[in-house]
Amino acid sequence: MSARLDSIRACLEGAVPATIATCGADGTPNVSYVSEVHYVDSQHVALSYQFFNKTRANVMVNPQATVLLPHPEGGAQYRMSLEYLRTETSGPLFERMRAKLAGIASHTGMTDVFRLRGSDVYRVGAIECLPGVEAPADPPHAYLTALRAVTATIGRAATLEALVDDTLSGLADALGVDHAMLFMHDAPGARLYLLGSRGYAGSGVGTEIPLGHGVIGVSARQRTPIRITHPATEYAYGRAIRGALVSAACTADLEMEIPYPGLAEPGSQLAVPIEHGGELIGVLFAESAEDGAFGYDEEDALVTVANALGSAIRLLQDRDDRAAVSRPQALSDVPVGGDPVRIRYFAVNSSVFLDQHYLIKGVAGAILWKLVSEHVASGRTEFSNRELRIDPDIRLPELSENLEARLVLLKRRLADRCEYLRIERTGRGRFRLQVSRPLCLDPVDAPRADAAPASTG
Repeated sequence: MSARLDSIRACLEGAVPATIATCGADGTPNVSYVSEVHYVDSQHVALSYQFFNKTRANVMVNPQATVLLPHPEGGAQYRMSLEYLRTETSGPLFERMRAKLAGIASHTGMTDVFRLRGSDVYRVGAIECLPGVEAPADPPHAYLTALRAVTATIGRAATLEALVDDTLSGLADALGVDHAMLFMHDAPGARLYLLGSRGYAGSGVGTEIPLGHGVIGVSARQRTPIRITHPATEYAYGRAIRGALVSAACTADLEMEIPYPGLAEPGSQLAVPIEHGGELIGVLFAESAEDGAFGYDEEDALVTVANALGSAIRLLQDRDDRAAVSRPQALSDVPVGGDPVRIRYFAVNSSVFLDQHYLIKGVAGAILWKLVSEHVASGRTEFSNRELRIDPDIRLPELSENLEARLVLLKRRLADRCEYLRIERTGRGRFRLQVSRPLCLDPVDAPRADAAPASTG
């Protein structure tokens, strides 16, 4: 009986090693194990190139191979004919395979041995289902039904904040993804910042990940899903990435770290880029304490969710940017009392500290400084997205910069760190600053005339 590659993707997870047979130029056969057979598309697979051994030497002179694939659940076996096409040593496919192989190597105690040198791409020919006894397979998960529920939630979201929270809740309810995060892309800073999370003791909102760092950063840099089925040390986040302060003399005594909220010992991780119109918007990340929790089906599901998120995020941003400028308002009617709060602002990187405690930096820091400055000067509390967009002091990097995401980030950081400052949405593209303690503003330095755009958090 013949089979389709799409229908046997479970055989390509590496749970049970595959066997490859090749033949040398003189006709001598060779049989060996292969560490990773990776699904590329419905007509291609990629095999891990780790050593220049007999198998690879044979393929270079005779580009034909046969692979025996055992099914990890039912025990069925499939014989697949392959034709070697090329080797990739960088790029999305290589990074996907390298991350997966790192997990396999860690799981089998071969970390120092399993190092990917290249991804050998093969065209798939005939796939035969070999006769034998098979155990009954588990019923398939209803992924289309789950995706229908999650994407419907995305379509109903009226604000970016609701979109983030409802999507993460939908992943848990419909797909069983109990630990997830949504990162936004900060293009000028070449990093990502955490906007929302679910399933952790702390929110971690504001945590930053550089592009290319770990599962999340590699997924963003390569614009490709990265999936690890077993823990891999080189892709783990042992602690948060520290923000670098430019003026050490002024800030040596100030801590600028937001703890990363992830699982201490994740067994499986899956990061998927969020894109729209060729632009990287962010990364959707899921993890589990169990090994092998995410397969190709879960990857497909999160890619579909990420595609819907990209369109929804851009739509909400454009809508809020077109909203009317806020109406003038008199003094705040929120009762103010207690000791004054000292707000320190470092214009060199737009970082804000509340009584020596780090809050935020970058675009979100510049926004907060504008809000509190105007409030102290005039008592004003009503603001709009549009006026922030055109304010030169905010120094937004580009028109496509997601201002609404920075406002959500600022709102959540304030909720995490203090009780006397709040941001409340009052309408489309409008919001209110609530202040319940006296504010003492302390600008540490002035912005330079030639300063680059604020680039983070």
